[in-house]
Amino acid sequence: MDIKILVATHKKYAMPQEKIYIPLHVGKESKEKLDYQGDNTGDNISIKNANYCELTGLYWAWKNLKCDYIGLCHYRRYFTNKNLFIRVLKKNSKFDLILKKIEIENLFKKYDIILPRKRNYYIETIKSHYEHAHNIRDLEETRKIIEQKYPEYLKSFDAVMKRRTLYLFNMFIMKKEQFDNYCKWVFDILFELEKRIDISHYNNYQKRVFGFLSERLFNVWLEYNCNFIKKQIRVINLEKTNWYNKINDFILRKINFTSKL
Repeated sequence: MDIKILVATHKKYAMPQEKIYIPLHVGKESKEKLDYQGDNTGDNISIKNANYCELTGLYWAWKNLKCDYIGLCHYRRYFTNKNLFIRVLKKNSKFDLILKKIEIENLFKKYDIILPRKRNYYIETIKSHYEHAHNIRDLEETRKIIEQKYPEYLKSFDAVMKRRTLYLFNMFIMKKEQFDNYCKWVFDILFELEKRIDISHYNNYQKRVFGFLSERLFNVWLEYNCNFIKKQIRVINLEKTNWYNKINDFILRKINFTSKL
């Protein structure tokens, strides 16, 4: 089974040693060069990384990579199928917990797609969360595009927006054929959206708008393709999460960004 899992990165970092993991320098066209495969070869949108985030890596893989199965993780965030009493382990040992090829092959005997466990927002819907953290007009324009170009997806879009749970990080492992179909759909929508919205006044965080929206659109695509047999597994972060800063930043985004719209 030919499996390739992209490890999206923008800086030098310790990487998994198993050959299925491919460190991919996303946004390489406009950044300091690293000794990793870049997303700026062949057919690519590497120059758009500031707005598309890891999607520039997905686009590159869609257009330039051949394999049976493909996945995406991040330089410090990976899938794991092991027990996560990891806080008692040394930092370097966390690499031993990253999902192995044999584990992936076994999972695909039963499942069609591997996904991270959903995040529960509890107190707000996916739509209200986006409205509180970003520009809701971008999400509304995305809905219009779907209504015009992919009306069969509109019911799935509305259903996802009303929920309180979401697959995040754009992380997955699936058949390359499924991946190609997803990329054709999502980039068609995002490229059209890029023509319709003005982000010139956005700060650097909010300019990542197409990356933020793609997380929601990935859930819409999964909702519509409900015949996939999904397997949710844990995600391990190789670095400690500063929850104080994370929550504080989230609250400030709610207050400051929406007040400027």
